[in-house]
Amino acid sequence: MERLYNADCDPRQLSPLTLAFIGDAVFEVFARERLVRQGSRPVSELHRLAVQNVCCGAQAKASGFLLPVLTDEEAAVFRRGKNAHPGHVPKNADPSDYHLATAVEALFGYLYLCGRTERMRELFRMMIGPDT
Repeated sequence: MERLYNADCDPRQLSPLTLAFIGDAVFEVFARERLVRQGSRPVSELHRLAVQNVCCGAQAKASGFLLPVLTDEEAAVFRRGKNAHPGHVPKNADPSDYHLATAVEALFGYLYLCGRTERMRELFRMMIGPDT
């Protein structure tokens, strides 16, 4: 995944919710790519399966696999994302799951803006599983 970012943008200076904004999109692209690599399926099935991987409950549950392997820098970004105050939590989401999902998305946004695609893929595989 090629990074399209301005060299003047320092991800360390961005708010965790801004990082989560881009990280949400990156995580969804990874989830969709994984499904497409598994073979052709009806689009409705692809959508259903993608939603299962990118919903806040799934991200929150899978975040437990990340915590032991994060570097200090990554863990700091994760904590910032988890402690962010989004203003509202969707009514169908558990607040603690929503905060953990925001942490995951902030981490993915940070790594994306830093150009660390391989690290994102490694963490994604830990959370979701291999492409097969």
